Amino acid sequence: MSRLSEVDRHRALGLLQAGLPISEVSLCMNLKKTTIFRVRQRLHETDTVSDRPRSGRLRCTTQRQDRNLVRNHMNNRFLSASASSPHTRERNNKRISANTVRRRLSTSSLRARHPYIGPILTQRLRHQRTLWTQEHAAWDRIQWRSVVFSDEPRFCIDHADGHVHVWRRSGERYQADCVRERDRWGGASLMMCCCTGSPKGAYTLLAGACLDL
Repeated sequence: MSRLSEVDRHRALGLLQAGLPISEVSLCMNLKKTTIFRVRQRLHETDTVSDRPRSGRLRCTTQRQDRNLVRNHMNNRFLSASASSPHTRERNNKRISANTVRRRLSTSSLRARHPYIGPILTQRLRHQRTLWTQEHAAWDRIQWRSVVFSDEPRFCIDHADGHVHVWRRSGERYQADCVRERDRWGGASLMMCCCTGSPKGAYTLLAGACLDL
């Protein structure tokens, strides 16, 4: 039988006792007919709709430990599961595995994803970028055709550019605590742009781009 909650099971029984057929109850609750049939059959056989005792390994962590795991990874989105597992012990005082941590986090819709890499922006840089966008917001295509943008080569010398993941939910990609910031002085991301009308203007824009890193 599908793992329904106690509320859904009693709701299905209430609809059946009200005289609705199994087909209408299944449509109303968006469930299979066999699921509704087994709920009624379970009640007739055991006088209850609760699950039978199931075999298998007992849950190694308590609900309090699960909440602590989720809280720790919400406070530090870049904390790895392997680094978090040594701080949690099973009921028999054994260390839990990293896979157990991942399963507990997945129940709270937290997934390990590649983080969005964003620059470290000071208040001055934010103000300058806002002014720049306001000044160029009304530019038309003819004006933008006089500007040439190149690619952005990235040089990473302050840390290993390896498999770094962030624990986040869907829709939290650009959230502040989920963005991995670049080191201001340890790395560089250079965007070259030049105006076709004036070589001096090209050097000025390029120097400004370098200073903003």
